[in-house]
Amino acid sequence: MKRILGKSNIEVSALGMGCWAIGGPAWEKGQPIGWGVTDDNASIRGLERGLAEGINFLDTSNMYGAGHSEHLIGKVLKGRRSQAVIATKFGWVFDEERKEKLGYDLSPSFIISSCEDSLRRLCTDYIDLYLLHVGDYPAEKAGDVIEVMEKLVAQGKIRAYGWSTDSTERAAAIAPGKHCAAIEHNENIFDDNALMLALCESENLASINRSPLAMGLLSGKYRADMVMNANDIRGRANQAWLKFFQNGRPSEEFLSRIEQIREILTSNGRTLVQGTLAWLWARSPRAIPIPGFRTDAQIAESAGAMQFGPLSPMQMAQIEEKLFPPLRH
Repeated sequence: MKRILGKSNIEVSALGMGCWAIGGPAWEKGQPIGWGVTDDNASIRGLERGLAEGINFLDTSNMYGAGHSEHLIGKVLKGRRSQAVIATKFGWVFDEERKEKLGYDLSPSFIISSCEDSLRRLCTDYIDLYLLHVGDYPAEKAGDVIEVMEKLVAQGKIRAYGWSTDSTERAAAIAPGKHCAAIEHNENIFDDNALMLALCESENLASINRSPLAMGLLSGKYRADMVMNANDIRGRANQAWLKFFQNGRPSEEFLSRIEQIREILTSNGRTLVQGTLAWLWARSPRAIPIPGFRTDAQIAESAGAMQFGPLSPMQMAQIEEKLFPPLRH
């Protein structure tokens, strides 16, 4: 299965590798913004397995592990850069030594220096897709970012760009850029951003699906009595936006909703993960889900979804009816 990154005509696998978790721990004001302690050797095996399984799209950020995710990708791709399409992100200021997020800077000089730093960590001389990572940056300032991005394209530093945001207003503001190719946004069975998918269709942009497994909840491995690790972002308490993991525990409400549709998602021999990814491909021909991973086994399971392809229209309708039953009078 293949996809095109919007106007760029860059071909990628229909499935990407989300490389946030492999960055390891990072912090903001004492709170975790990573996914806990990781094993670099396991992360490298996962990246290697993904490439071997035909997944050539890697999504990362300079902020993931304060640069550590990029370092790992650079190590794996050394000597075979052409085998992968890399998306990375910019905008956040961080202390690489202390792995601490400090704020953001989107001045032209900082964007350019961030690009150079990412190129160095990735051990490459070009980035395929460069994404603005500050999701709530004012839409009216998008023109300034576009100007810098186009200069980086002209210099051969990047091939295309876009925005990681859930706001259609912001996505629409960057879409007119000549080399704007993609929007990265939350998209999963429980977080369906129909307006964003429509915008990607009308503007000829790829829809890169962040959190396709609802921060892992749709993997099927979590129970209501589990407690997330303190250095895992899902372990943070009193964060309304962490709706799939409330107060450091998996959400009972969403676990119950998974059970309502489990049989449909796992039909035809799929695992729950594979059925969830199949829903996304059926939802939009522009969808490129980027599930995160820690192990090569997780990568292999996700890659297996490509053998099945998207859910059928009938299965999509069945899920819709289960989750949003029509009102009966």
